[in-house]
Amino acid sequence: MQLIHDHLPSQNSALPKVALLVERGTLAKRRWRGRAEDGAEFGFDLAHALADGDAFFASEHAVYFLQQLPEPVLEVELGADAPACARLGWIIGNLHFQIAIEGPLVRVVDDPAIRQLLDREHIAFKACHAVFNPLSGGHSHDH
Repeated sequence: MQLIHDHLPSQNSALPKVALLVERGTLAKRRWRGRAEDGAEFGFDLAHALADGDAFFASEHAVYFLQQLPEPVLEVELGADAPACARLGWIIGNLHFQIAIEGPLVRVVDDPAIRQLLDREHIAFKACHAVFNPLSGGHSHDH
């Protein structure tokens, strides 16, 4: 098992890439273990958490990187109506849920409270599986 302390600042782009699939909650941790798709085992003892896509180890045969797993999310398409967009952010934030903004979409974790809120407010949404990278900053209760 290789012990990892930080991301790789540079790597050989000619080498094949091997993913280590990881959940968002694990990525937020500083100490954890994982197994890459080729079976290589890694222990992480980090000064700061790594992020989706970070390369963390290179051998003479491959570069290893983190690949965040998709999770159940709800997507709401933003329109051109600025007040409606601001209201959407306010009502989701009022429940202390994190959001991700992906181009014309707002993404939030799939939670019964959010579904109920969107239904009550007659806001159309789509349930799907996607990588969720919430905006940083602010305060969250992580439901």
